[in-house]
Amino acid sequence: MNAGAGTGVLLALLVLGSWAVVHVLAVFQLPLQGYGLVLAPVVIAVQCWLYVGLFIVAHDCMHGSLAPGNPRLNRRLGALCLWLYAAFPWQELRAAHFDHHRYVGTADDPDFDAAHPTAFLPWYVHFMRRYAGWRQPVFFGTVMGSYVLILGVPPANALLFIALPALLSSMQLFYFGTYRPHRHEATPFADRHHSRSSGYSWLLSLLSCFHFGYHHAHHLHPGVPWWQLPRVQGRTEA
Repeated sequence: MNAGAGTGVLLALLVLGSWAVVHVLAVFQLPLQGYGLVLAPVVIAVQCWLYVGLFIVAHDCMHGSLAPGNPRLNRRLGALCLWLYAAFPWQELRAAHFDHHRYVGTADDPDFDAAHPTAFLPWYVHFMRRYAGWRQPVFFGTVMGSYVLILGVPPANALLFIALPALLSSMQLFYFGTYRPHRHEATPFADRHHSRSSGYSWLLSLLSCFHFGYHHAHHLHPGVPWWQLPRVQGRTEA
């Protein structure tokens, strides 16, 4: 495994491990009283960000950039991240993502709402109806029902630290990774990729969407993993 692949896998395991640790501690150990009530919003925000991280890791796996030259590892790790995120099917999402790159910003782009190219809410609804189906409510219902009925987790903990961060992360991913980069504005797009990059600092870019806001750079160089996008963005915009 080359150095770049090793870094990508290490970061992916860090995201997965952090998500799992926060998940277990919040769901099973954080009481919703006293100090727990103070910590709850922070924990929700952190878990929301880590949910975003799960999806970004899966996205890199789709492009084969997490572990270049190791398609089996990309496939298995990507499928695991998508399942943990919301039981999304690997093959279907991967095919849809490649359609997004192939038809970006057109009516054939599964991520784009040609009827509402400037409106956040209708586009988000269109986006969620495109990707969320019967699997997601069954998955979350099964997980939370098992936690509550079998493991004795308080229902409020299951809702606040499983369902809510997952839902909020979908909005975060959509806003910073789809809506802002691809929405129509007065200034036309620079090229056929119909995308723009955010002007965020390195830290804000990381916190907003694991550098996925450097979206034009991603479309120009889809094989570059998320953690190298700031460097590519700097060269692209220079």
